[in-house]
Amino acid sequence: MAGGIGSGVGESRPDPSRRVLVLAHTGRFNALGAAEELAVRLAEAGVTPVMLPDERVHLGAAAAAVACAADPAAPLDGVELVVVVGGDGTILRAAELVRDSDVPLLGVNLGHVGFLAEAERDDLAETVQRVAARDYEVEERMTLDVTVTLEGSVVGRTWALNEASIEKCDRERMIEVVLEVDGRPVTEFGCDGVVLATPTGSTAYAFSAGGPVVWPEVEALLLVPICAHALFARPLVVAPTSLLAVEVLGSQPAVLWCDGRRSIDLPTSSRVEVSRSSRPVRLARLTRPPFTDRLVAKFALPVHGWRGGGQPRRG
Repeated sequence: MAGGIGSGVGESRPDPSRRVLVLAHTGRFNALGAAEELAVRLAEAGVTPVMLPDERVHLGAAAAAVACAADPAAPLDGVELVVVVGGDGTILRAAELVRDSDVPLLGVNLGHVGFLAEAERDDLAETVQRVAARDYEVEERMTLDVTVTLEGSVVGRTWALNEASIEKCDRERMIEVVLEVDGRPVTEFGCDGVVLATPTGSTAYAFSAGGPVVWPEVEALLLVPICAHALFARPLVVAPTSLLAVEVLGSQPAVLWCDGRRSIDLPTSSRVEVSRSSRPVRLARLTRPPFTDRLVAKFALPVHGWRGGGQPRRG
């Protein structure tokens, strides 16, 4: 744990009515250290930190003394906020936990890009102050309902915050798919896969596959082919009310992955339907900078020549 944190912990009296669940990838040293510091700072600010039992056991003495163990059967019981320490993968794990509740989550980034995170590791002290003062806003992010059918029968249902991706199983062979939008066929081709994404997921797998960056405020669904062997295999951006479908043709099976965490095998003739879900994920925001600034910062985009609108250009 960071030096200088935790003095006087035994005398702190966090409010038992204010509970914040701390989630972290405790198998990583930097995440464990950040979680320990977060727990101690929350307690010193008068907020009771709560952790899952299998994560709490990894804490040092100072943090363990102030962190309560959550009920594994009801970890969000009495919790006003979930603070996630880690990269986007850890935040996606937390999204599984909060999606069926009204509890927002706030990410502290320890990863490389961290588009879903709101704060950085060096801002932990300020983040705790804002949490203790309830000085944050909450925004809702669209999620996807995903249904898999085979020969007319439903064989699986799941959901996604970032994307649902249909991918090949065999590295040496493509899969054959046909794409459908709102009940009408669009095209078919061989490919490595297809990504069906939300605007939130447009900077994740869909971005790597060549899809467009979509501002989070835009309500839309994305369809992005992966390494398609076709003349027309452009990314598509459709209405948020649209129903997207991908059918697996030919002899090669595929696999469905949702946010890289939940998978369903797709035998040939499987059909994957994706639509906007009525249940969003709620993200806590400490600031509301333009998404343009966030994009430039996260990807370290070069903007050195910019002079600003209305200013005269020289040279």
